[in-house]
Amino acid sequence: MPIATVNPANGETLRTFDALDARETERKVAAADRAFRSYRTTDFAERARLLNRAADLLDEDRQDIARTMTTEMGKPVKAARAEAAKCAKAMRWYAANAERLLADEHPEDADVKDSGASRAHVHYRPLGVVLAVMPWNFPLWQVMRFAAPALMAGNTGLLKHASNVPQTALYIEDLFTRAGFPAGCFQTLLVGSGAVEAVLRDPRVAAATLTGSEPAGRAVASVAGDEVKKTVLELGGSDPFVVLPSADVAKAAETAVTARVQNNGQSCIAAKRFIVHTDVYDAFAERFTEGMRALTVGDPLEESTDVGPLASEQGRTDLEELVDDAVGHGATALCGGGRPEGLGGGLDQGWFYTPTVLAGITPGMRIHREETFGPVATLYRAADLDEAVDLANDTPFGLSSNVWTRDQGEMARCVRDLEAGGVFFNGMTASHPALPFGGVKRSGYGRELAGHGIREFCNATTVWYGPDSDAL
Repeated sequence: MPIATVNPANGETLRTFDALDARETERKVAAADRAFRSYRTTDFAERARLLNRAADLLDEDRQDIARTMTTEMGKPVKAARAEAAKCAKAMRWYAANAERLLADEHPEDADVKDSGASRAHVHYRPLGVVLAVMPWNFPLWQVMRFAAPALMAGNTGLLKHASNVPQTALYIEDLFTRAGFPAGCFQTLLVGSGAVEAVLRDPRVAAATLTGSEPAGRAVASVAGDEVKKTVLELGGSDPFVVLPSADVAKAAETAVTARVQNNGQSCIAAKRFIVHTDVYDAFAERFTEGMRALTVGDPLEESTDVGPLASEQGRTDLEELVDDAVGHGATALCGGGRPEGLGGGLDQGWFYTPTVLAGITPGMRIHREETFGPVATLYRAADLDEAVDLANDTPFGLSSNVWTRDQGEMARCVRDLEAGGVFFNGMTASHPALPFGGVKRSGYGRELAGHGIREFCNATTVWYGPDSDAL
């Protein structure tokens, strides 16, 4: 993929960029390493001052960077503004909480004495230069939920962003530079995916984090494993949205629409498989389909637009193939099922797809196993809670899950048995800086956000003092 801004609403190439050559990449890696050696010694107060300044600048830039994101990958501009605001919030949260999250941990006195020590504690130290390989779907948020904790922990970062969001990638480096972070603390590498291995194998790079596809995760994890380097992977998701008889069906259906089409349906944590108890299936299906059909598809720069284009032509083709395969094997499109017509204004050349609900899904269909990255929902009927849980777990992914019920026993059962990194009751999955985020199975490993996320790229150092260590 060329490094370029191509407007997905009309297919127009707006800007292209030359990839960094090996010499330029080496210069940036060296700068990140030099910066780490001094930046790691700064105190939390100084790091917080810099990060808060970056958050203030981001707030000032919100309208402009939102428009850039929308132009590069097609999300509705109102959602892009909300993404920028969320990033600033997370930055301030880590600025306020990092010192507490990385405070020394002191074991019980009895355990310390039993080890033969007069005292002991655990101290968190930064690892060094961390390579971040990030996707286009949340081009600001995906980066910031890594960058904010990594920088507050004392690490430095190298960003290899998706090749279709180069202007957003360059903005992030500029943001941290304008905020006053030392040169080299956070840099963007405008390189293709083929350059990632050499950077990751560089001995000055300590670890890597990747959000993206399963193949990309396998590739990075393989190289990192060969080099014995720490990785955090957040990969695909095919999240279930389970609706049980005690649920508020009207509220569940309303929320389901937003949960499916957020970010034009291109979100790992978007609900994708809607598993509904037979007692409320018909009522839910009717309301959900009505809600999906009523969405406004159009120019993502218009405030009234609910669903913009997919980020790439290939992404739309992949989605069309999944839908066509399902319909060809007996699924029914309750709404949508194709490209919208008559958008006008040059949008007919864009990569749009109509919000779609498919019923009658069977295990033999590709869409039952593969992630749908676009505004397409699959609808399942479950006879009881056991079948609902089995259907929810019948996927290679395990990122998050949504369950609608007022029954405390059903809640406890779902917490125990759903194979996912999160269980959200009576609401849609969302990421928040105070809560750990990540998955199981082929959705990856490790956690972002909260204390779990900031400690992923720290060295948990055991500090042990023998009986003769105390000062005389």
